[in-house]
Amino acid sequence: MAELRGREKQIVDERIKKIAALKESGVNPYAHKFEGERIHSAEIKEKNSKLKEEEFAKGGAVRIAGRMMTKRKMGKIAFAKVQDLKGNIQIVFQKDETPEETFEFFKKADAGDIIGVEGRVFRTQRGEISVMADKLEILTKAILPLPEKFHGLKNDEEKLRKRYLDIIMNPEVKEIFIKKQKFWSTIRNFLIEREFLEVETPILENSSGGAAATPFNTHHNALDLDVYLRISMGELWQKKLLVAGYEKTFEIGRQFRNEGMDAEHLQDYSQMEFYWAYADFEDGMRLVEELYKEIAMATLGSLKFEAGGHKIDLGKKWKKYDFESLIKEKTGVDIYGTDKEEIMAKLNELKMEYDDSVGKWRLVDLLWKYCRKDISGPGFLIGQPVELTPLAKRNVKDPRKVEQFQVILGGSENGNGYSELNDPLDQEERFKSQKALGEEGDSEAMDHDEGFVEALKYGMPPACGFGFSERLFSFMMNRPIRECVAFPLMKPEEAGEKEKKKK
Repeated sequence: MAELRGREKQIVDERIKKIAALKESGVNPYAHKFEGERIHSAEIKEKNSKLKEEEFAKGGAVRIAGRMMTKRKMGKIAFAKVQDLKGNIQIVFQKDETPEETFEFFKKADAGDIIGVEGRVFRTQRGEISVMADKLEILTKAILPLPEKFHGLKNDEEKLRKRYLDIIMNPEVKEIFIKKQKFWSTIRNFLIEREFLEVETPILENSSGGAAATPFNTHHNALDLDVYLRISMGELWQKKLLVAGYEKTFEIGRQFRNEGMDAEHLQDYSQMEFYWAYADFEDGMRLVEELYKEIAMATLGSLKFEAGGHKIDLGKKWKKYDFESLIKEKTGVDIYGTDKEEIMAKLNELKMEYDDSVGKWRLVDLLWKYCRKDISGPGFLIGQPVELTPLAKRNVKDPRKVEQFQVILGGSENGNGYSELNDPLDQEERFKSQKALGEEGDSEAMDHDEGFVEALKYGMPPACGFGFSERLFSFMMNRPIRECVAFPLMKPEEAGEKEKKKK
């Protein structure tokens, strides 16, 4: 914490003296609880908004608790604005209406304190529903002043580092995390209602399977093993549960990818994946469209939202975009009739960065990423090459491709699913190909998971799997993903300050 100076130091010193004075008078400035039934500010306003003036006198006392955001005194009357989870309300302290001891005690409270108030609801001359205070308790004495008192939260870095202050000062930020809970609970309830079983699978794994991504690795001391933090939501584990006889499973949890950080990507984030036996990718697309619409209505109250400059309406007909056709249409490249050199030339022309040590198909995937940015959706990308999805079934009509579907919204991928590969011999060959890519320097190539192949040899039913991350929520909020995480990982404050000075 930065050293306090000037007026801010003076305020802190004054508040510490008030704490000592309160303790000396027998008042605990850090209460154990707030006794009695409490009501939120929004409920007070809602219940009383339509009452006539004469009806207010008939109401009983209310008890409210929250953070005092502002305080002002004008002779025989004083005002405070108290903020709680659901909003804020004005508290009035008035001579001849408020008991003298309460009026005097109010002088010991400061903006930022958490207080409890008992009083009577009334409407001011300006028509504002307020509470006339009868009793006041200081439940928690704040030592540091709220940020708006001086310079506010200066930049985005500080807002994320001191997110608790950002939430206090900005109701719209507080609302984000209430909506996020609705987002995840809607997903969970949707799947449970359709008889999916919620499961938990390992976070630490012997091999980094289930996705094409760079893992975090660490060492397990007790077993003397190098292990990985999972890069998928238990994909291979959930499919082993299908082998075991479960027909519908899902998991919601954290996963980790040691890759780049930008407006759409974090290294540590929440993900959902489900696996559905006796279904294929066509069934998956129908279920996912229904799920996304339900999520939007529960989270936003609408099927329409904006994201990254795109206007999205989930109520429109969902289109299907073919991977091969779209790339050819937008870049002129025939992905099956070209080589790595031609693709690199096209990427240079498009001014896209790439790693020339990776194989042809990773570069093809970059071409797709260039093409997708102009697609608002909603829709599904289909027809992906088998080389890019080693865990998906081949398309019967075109074995070069897989039965995969990716949700396209706002120029980005917001969900990925496919008909699961359950042929153990085909799977083994694809793992071997991935291993070869890894040996050539592809950091996103999958490991050869022999245990998973063995499980497949006992027989896994045909199935559809699908997953998406909290990126979908950030799109619905039309905010960078870091702003939609309550406490994103950040460098220590000292390191951040050193970097700023270097720049």
